[in-house]
Amino acid sequence: MLQSLARAVLRQRRRFLRVALLLFVVAAAVGATAFPRLSAGGYEDPGTESARAAAFLADRFDVGQPNLVLLVEDARGVDDAAVAAAAARVTERLSAEPDVHQAYSYWSTGRPAALRAADSRSALILAWVEGDENHVQRWMSEHGGTYEGTVEGVAIRQGGTAKAGVEMTDRTMADLIKAEALAMPVLLVLLIFVFRGVVAAAMPLVIGTLTMACAFFVLRVLTLFTEVSVFAMNITTGLGLGLAVDYSLFVISRYREELARGADTDTALITSVRTAGRTVAFSAVTVALALGGLLVFPFSFLRSFAYSGIPVALIAALASVTVLPALLRVLGPRIDSLRVPGRSGRPRQEENFWHRTATAVMRFPLPVGLATVALLLLLGAPFLHLKLSLADERVLPSSASSFQVGEVMRNAYPSQENHAALVVLRAVGDPAGAAGEVDAYAQRLSRLDGVARVDTYTGGYAHGERRTPPGAASAAFAVERSAYLKVVPEEPETNDAGRELVREIRTAPAPFPVQVTGPGAVLEDSLHSLTSKMPWALAVIGGSTLVLLFLLTGSVLLPIKALVLNLLSLSATFGVLVWGFQEGHLDGVIGSFTVTGAITWSVPMLLFCIAFGLSMDYEVFLLSRIKEEYERTGDPVGSVARGLGRTGSLVSAAALLVAIVFAGFMTSGITYLKAIGLGLALAVLMDATVVRGLLVPAFMRLAGGANWWAPGPLRRLHARIGLRESEPAEPAPGHRADPDALVTRSRT
Repeated sequence: MLQSLARAVLRQRRRFLRVALLLFVVAAAVGATAFPRLSAGGYEDPGTESARAAAFLADRFDVGQPNLVLLVEDARGVDDAAVAAAAARVTERLSAEPDVHQAYSYWSTGRPAALRAADSRSALILAWVEGDENHVQRWMSEHGGTYEGTVEGVAIRQGGTAKAGVEMTDRTMADLIKAEALAMPVLLVLLIFVFRGVVAAAMPLVIGTLTMACAFFVLRVLTLFTEVSVFAMNITTGLGLGLAVDYSLFVISRYREELARGADTDTALITSVRTAGRTVAFSAVTVALALGGLLVFPFSFLRSFAYSGIPVALIAALASVTVLPALLRVLGPRIDSLRVPGRSGRPRQEENFWHRTATAVMRFPLPVGLATVALLLLLGAPFLHLKLSLADERVLPSSASSFQVGEVMRNAYPSQENHAALVVLRAVGDPAGAAGEVDAYAQRLSRLDGVARVDTYTGGYAHGERRTPPGAASAAFAVERSAYLKVVPEEPETNDAGRELVREIRTAPAPFPVQVTGPGAVLEDSLHSLTSKMPWALAVIGGSTLVLLFLLTGSVLLPIKALVLNLLSLSATFGVLVWGFQEGHLDGVIGSFTVTGAITWSVPMLLFCIAFGLSMDYEVFLLSRIKEEYERTGDPVGSVARGLGRTGSLVSAAALLVAIVFAGFMTSGITYLKAIGLGLALAVLMDATVVRGLLVPAFMRLAGGANWWAPGPLRRLHARIGLRESEPAEPAPGHRADPDALVTRSRT
């Protein structure tokens, strides 16, 4: 099929390129309109207890978690008459804004100490802007600016999740432009070094640009039907450029290799599409299936990376086997124009560094394999101490307003109002008749470790006692047949401590059925949703990988080996992330960030799916070439050395180029984007060097001919539906297989 496609593309190459140019223009124009429609949310599972409780509060009580914090500061003190009058006017104005509910402040609630800083120079106005994250961001863009800076004669800074969401979105857009501006020139220089020519080096960037434009077009269409996260842009650009470079590099390298063997241009291109192009297509399917594992999760934030990554992989592969050959045919010999001095861009001989490395490793496979595994396990050891948290304003740089307000609230305020847990009592009957039971329950909750205060319609509680009687504001905690309590923690509870407090609230004896929402509850429920769906995601990724690699190799052992080695490599990557970000050893090394003692909860699964797909990308390239050599010679040892010799330089160059793309994420001011960038860059480099250069040849030497073994029924199945880059050839005359290996050849 690919051979027929290549012939058709070459016959109609100019017409095909005109169509591709038109497609690029249309896709770029439509795709550009996707940016305003991307979502800033998607971090919660709508089916969890915390989500249902939040919806019930909004519906029955017209109340929600405060998401906008105004920090009012004045050197005269917050109890000064002029300051108090000004702050009261701001509170009143804010409460009258459309879609703002439950706006209250230090001055409107009887001046409680919890809403005033210890030095009395600042106090808080808290509000709940109703609606989803997108609506809140629109509200902030339309109304938020009037409540920042000097307002009514007092200084106001904004914080809370509403402000943090705006700053994260703005920062993401700015970081995306900066990362591309830094990565593209570096990529071009490295591609010129790899190809030794400016024209040849530009080809992967052309394919990458086309891929990204088409992927943004797909995202724009998807926004008509579902929520797509704004962070999908980062993966679209990073993965789109990276895979386009990968696939173009392998197709162009195979093309030059065929030319070096004496083939004419058309024959070389057709052979390249039939061989390397088939591997590219197979690799793209593997990457797409790995990212497809994200679709099983109920978080639109995670699913968005599949929405962007799957089209990127498939489009990059399609462009590499259609647009790229057409370009190469039109350019002809001009592909080598604008050459730079140095090594020829043509393929290196087999007896190169990677061939010699594989040969040396296979002389001592057991000690090399054990030493490498020990190193990877050592690097992965910190992963055993992984701690997860919600992404709060501390993922932003210290210059962000929400970061600064959050720091003031953590350090200068006795409790954390905007991190409170809201405990919903759906069915209390008559609230007045249930007051005694609610009073006892509130006292019980106020005794829990880490609780600063509990408020409800029966009064305010602390340390097991009712400290304040019910006042005018208390009535809002009860409606007909329902009530709720606000449990205010002493510290921001967005990590393990917050989860523990939620578990204690949920298991504490209660007079009525309860539901809990708030930051700690969201984290607890999100992690439960993540872990409950994780086996399904792993089954999708692992099962599809095993099937696809069997179709490629005809082996039972090699797909299992690929899974195990990839998991080993990724565990080392995760260990470095825990050491660097959770423990803070990389703070200042790759830019400054706030060390919170935890990693954002979505990062590990996201990294796993993307990095696993990229790792399998290189596995496919290597195994397909080793299999080609094995079918040609029947030598289970020499085929490994020759396969690694032919692909090692390309895989390492491709990995370096992809790592450069993702390393651009490390320039981001958002901590978890730094972590994703470092994790992906480290994963591809480690996989392309340590795993492919050391572990793969060591394992395959120890396994010998058993690498290619499969039971009879599976061999026959593979003979009918298996995939090949080339037709199997008979072993070279006089060839003898390794006497220590059990050689089992797949025949068709």
